[in-house]
Amino acid sequence: MKKLVAIITIFFLGFSAYNMPNLWTRTDDDIYSKVIRFHVIANSDLPEDQNLKLKVRDEVLDYIYPKLKESKDINQSREILKDNSENVKKISQKVVYDNGYKYDVDVKLLVDNFPIKSYGNITLPQGEYEAYKIIIGEGKGQNWWCVMFPPLCFVDITKGEVDVEETDEIMKEILGESGTNKIELKFKGLEIIKKIMK
Repeated sequence: MKKLVAIITIFFLGFSAYNMPNLWTRTDDDIYSKVIRFHVIANSDLPEDQNLKLKVRDEVLDYIYPKLKESKDINQSREILKDNSENVKKISQKVVYDNGYKYDVDVKLLVDNFPIKSYGNITLPQGEYEAYKIIIGEGKGQNWWCVMFPPLCFVDITKGEVDVEETDEIMKEILGESGTNKIELKFKGLEIIKKIMK
């Protein structure tokens, strides 16, 4: 009976890990100082407010991508965002007004505490990150987010997915090998199952 329980438990863990997205985990505190998150926060969770949030996102990314795509480091990206914040606010506000809403828009580059969260193929641990936030109206709705530096926002903004190999390459370049350990439980689980079955 114990053997059966062990097999079921290990199989479940192995299956879960196998089906998990490519998970980037923190091995030191450097990850917090090497990424800039991007959040667009809706006025509310009403469908129309959530839809407006995505329209703002699209226009802002279309504008800022040509300026950020050649950025070599986080400091350069930070300066680009600061220099363009007024234009980003104007673009966001125009989208809001053009869609018939009167919400104010606020744009901030700040450090904030975030829970663990996944975007496409990456997961960032809980902690304090630098973030570029666009807050629409009361900002009480769900937010759309991605990683602005390294520039992962621009791979596929419609699906919120990034190519695994491309993500690996970008994150290793920025964080180094020590900051990019992947979960290998799927392999270990299968090996243990094979040993038990012998």
